Amino acid sequence: MDTRGPKAPGGAAQRDTAENLFQELQEHFQALIATLNLRMEEMGSRLEDLQKNVNDLMVQAGVEDPVSEQGGRASLGN
Repeated sequence: MDTRGPKAPGGAAQRDTAENLFQELQEHFQALIATLNLRMEEMGSRLEDLQKNVNDLMVQAGVEDPVSEQGGRASLGN
């Protein structure tokens, strides 16, 4: 028994077209997700590099002790 309801003329063609469109949209969406994940990973890496560079500059400027990088921020009024 077919549970899809009454058959209309051209219904199978419309269903196939809709399924193909859905498949294409799904593929595009998956590609978009992959691209976004890659860019998020790249951004995270860049942020980590930036934080390291800022910490290095603060140490060089004498604003922050190298030991404080592990446990938190050093106070500016030492």
